[in-house]
Amino acid sequence: MAELYGRSWKREELVRMVGSLDQVAGVRPVEAAEGVERGSRLLQVWTGSGLSFNVLAERALDLAAFQYKGVPLNWKSAVGEAHPAYYDPAGINWLRSFGGGMLVTCGLDSFGAPGSDEGQDFGLHGRVSNLPARAVSYRAEWAGDEYELEVSGQVRQARVFGENILLQRRLSTRLGSKRLQIEDTVTNEGFTPQPHMLLYHFNTGFPLLSPATRLELQASETEPRDDDAKAGLADWRTFQVPTAGYREQVFIHTPVPDKKKRACARVINPEIKLGLSLSFDTSTLPYLMEWKMMGEGLYVLGIEPANCKTLAGRAGARARGLLPELAAGESRVYRLELEVVELA
Repeated sequence: MAELYGRSWKREELVRMVGSLDQVAGVRPVEAAEGVERGSRLLQVWTGSGLSFNVLAERALDLAAFQYKGVPLNWKSAVGEAHPAYYDPAGINWLRSFGGGMLVTCGLDSFGAPGSDEGQDFGLHGRVSNLPARAVSYRAEWAGDEYELEVSGQVRQARVFGENILLQRRLSTRLGSKRLQIEDTVTNEGFTPQPHMLLYHFNTGFPLLSPATRLELQASETEPRDDDAKAGLADWRTFQVPTAGYREQVFIHTPVPDKKKRACARVINPEIKLGLSLSFDTSTLPYLMEWKMMGEGLYVLGIEPANCKTLAGRAGARARGLLPELAAGESRVYRLELEVVELA
């Protein structure tokens, strides 16, 4: 049964109360009309619990706005939700189309610093977040007494004489839920082994992020990326006011999984009595990168599950013997879950 407005509802009870279920929960496709977003397809999803979010069909079915009862939980950059026509892969120019949002997928064959590997140039954080999805579909329908909401599609990263990697993504929730499940299947559809680096760049911001916020995570090991992070190592769980001239701090955590091999990171703010929980399968995503950026206008906490323990890019991963691969025809499944937490 659906939990909604303080009680449980059976299907036959709820359908008598509304002319259309869209009155309380649904999925709506829309198209952006101006600016760098023009021509981008979005799917707006709302569950009736207060959870609503936008899915970017032009950008790998990543997540843009993510709200609960009107409160934004994600950070948004000054760039906006740019159409991938504006993507520039050179060097760090990925940042010119980095709109923030709740989720930006990084990969599928490289993430982290730009560089060259085996004669091929790789820009910051890879290409996949700037690739449009195809076979995009959505549904909002009853399954017994549960009203299910789902968005799915495929994203192919391919090059002649290069990789042929398919990402199949399914985003699912249900009526009355405060939870979103993400299931990705990545397949090497080429005929030779393929480097495969994948990072999920979740971006939390104001008002969830403030000096009252705390990051809750059990980690067996935490490594600072550089000297800036080393200076803030004792304070990776806590945050400050926006600070002029702040230099980003990045920490590489090895989370402690539970008996089901899942780990959980929670961003908790007792002042607004809200939090966000991110859980993921450590058998496929054994590391969590933390991007702590306390700048003015760049006030964001990134919590980023990853399949590789370095942000040095593909060449750096190869040099360290850390580069993951997919065999020809091999598939790998990644499961993550976002849940809004209401604090007493």
